[in-house]
Amino acid sequence: MSEQRSFSGPQVYDHGLLDVGDGNRIYWETRGNPDGRPALIVHGGPGSGRSRGAHKGFHPNLFQVVLFDQRGCGDSVPGAADPATDMAHNTTEHLLADMETLRQHLDIERWLLYGGSWASTLILAYAERHPERVIGIVLVGVTMTRPREIDWLYHGVRLLLPIEWERFRAGVPDQDRDGNLVEAYRQLMKSPDLPIREQAAHNWCAWEDAVIAHESLGSPGQYSAKPDAAKLAFVRICTHYFAHDAWLDDGQLLRDAHRLKGIPGVLIHGRLDLSAPLLTAWELAQSWPDAELMIIDDSGHTGSPAMRTGVLDAIAKFEPPESRS
Repeated sequence: MSEQRSFSGPQVYDHGLLDVGDGNRIYWETRGNPDGRPALIVHGGPGSGRSRGAHKGFHPNLFQVVLFDQRGCGDSVPGAADPATDMAHNTTEHLLADMETLRQHLDIERWLLYGGSWASTLILAYAERHPERVIGIVLVGVTMTRPREIDWLYHGVRLLLPIEWERFRAGVPDQDRDGNLVEAYRQLMKSPDLPIREQAAHNWCAWEDAVIAHESLGSPGQYSAKPDAAKLAFVRICTHYFAHDAWLDDGQLLRDAHRLKGIPGVLIHGRLDLSAPLLTAWELAQSWPDAELMIIDDSGHTGSPAMRTGVLDAIAKFEPPESRS
């Protein structure tokens, strides 16, 4: 049944650049049925840019699908790949405001929120801030960007990948190798010297790929495969957000999960996910009784056929009631 639910994808019927202040304009597009149930697809990264395939899980006649590029990446301007782009106005708080500005611009009262990895952090922060604007939530590869999660990904996983981590560590100056590697890479990505930024972005993405290299059913190698400009923007934004713990208090999203009461959710997580271990999704499910935790045994962070089926089934739960036979 789920295989039949994979659509060619709702077509774009409108798009634009929305002025969100501070010299930033974010790219947005709408697909599917303008009168359908609104669904916002939030991309991961941070800094990856909008997904080119996530909209295919939404029935084109039933959903009004909204996608956007977060500040500094994708088709939003200015791009973070340019070292002249000021990152001071690119924070979680700014992104939350951008999402509300976009909702108001499109005259949407409430919407379904969908996204994975970093997107789950941003979605949770938005939903806890604006629960009255949320119909439901589907999260894939749950993260809350807590300090311990960041430390695990860029330091802790060395327990499993010591050779690859030493290469990652060797990419920063000698004096920084025993300190915070995320901050060290952030400083490298601020360099006016393009070769330095390119090498740092290459090393960062090589490490990200090492962590997902075992995911033969998913998309190993996807980080290094990014085009050069996209890679520079991605790494600059990632290091900027992670060096600041996403400007969230430690444990804030879990502590405030009570604000999600009454919002139905589906949490889909791969048991083999080294980037974002299952514990985070489980902890969230314990604090959010209205959410269902779906564990995919054969999937890591980048998915598997079973995870794709789970995603399609989760989205189907939020189809307008009148569409169901």
